[in-house]
Amino acid sequence: MIKRNNPILLGILAILFLGIIGIWLFYAPLFDHSKDGADPSKGTVELVYVEWASEIASTNVVKVVLEDIGYQVKLIPVSAAAMWQAVASNDKDGFVAAWLPTTHAHYLKKVKDQVVELGPNLQGTKIGLVVPSYVTINSIEELNTHADAFQGKIIGIDPGAGLMSKTEMVIEEYNLDQFKLLDGSGATMTATLRDAIRNQEWVVVTGWTPHWKFVRWQLKYLEDPKEIYGQEEYIGTVVRKGLKEDMPEVYRVLDNFSWTTNDVGQVMIWNQEKDSSPYQNAKRWINENPDQVKRWISP
Repeated sequence: MIKRNNPILLGILAILFLGIIGIWLFYAPLFDHSKDGADPSKGTVELVYVEWASEIASTNVVKVVLEDIGYQVKLIPVSAAAMWQAVASNDKDGFVAAWLPTTHAHYLKKVKDQVVELGPNLQGTKIGLVVPSYVTINSIEELNTHADAFQGKIIGIDPGAGLMSKTEMVIEEYNLDQFKLLDGSGATMTATLRDAIRNQEWVVVTGWTPHWKFVRWQLKYLEDPKEIYGQEEYIGTVVRKGLKEDMPEVYRVLDNFSWTTNDVGQVMIWNQEKDSSPYQNAKRWINENPDQVKRWISP
């Protein structure tokens, strides 16, 4: 019988344990796929974005494309104001989430000489106040008359968003003194909208296109006769000064990146599926659209 405290046995076990640890340390890097395809010499690209449905979709797609050509990519969710400032200060490399010419106009005005605009990556966007289609009013001018039906609330998103500052202007210009703009997030806005629709209640939310909610529910924009929200917008790409010289390949991809409302809509719908991953859905879209991705990468 071998004694429990046998020093020879303990020594053998110790040698075996150390050997196993040594083998694991040697081979573990071979099985680490967290940076597959990355070329350390190319460096890391840091992209900022606002956590809106369309921006989550587009930023993850760009991340996967850049990873596929060898870059490490970090995504940093921030407020809209911080997004613009991070690139203007050269702290981050860029973003594909500039709502122009209206929603983010005040941010652009402050930093116009400190950033590089690369133009639209998505045409045909829009912002405004949105209600379910069963709501019987059609204009912002009619809101005050039906304030009780809406419980005097306009359901907003994050307080730093350009859409929120525009809505504050709408409240002032249309004298919506019976309404209060509630801030929150995109998720809380859609949750409130969902609950109201389930109960066929009247609700008004701050909305934008593209967004998956227009696919899921029957909705409509309230007319804005004073055009405070502006007309049709686009989502643009903005990068830091010097990116073209520092990372010409990254600059080219960001400059070439553009897609359609159908493209982003498809990814957003996938992102709403239970337990879905925006990153994996971005990979899925890229695998299904190789020709389009090739145009972004090509010189």
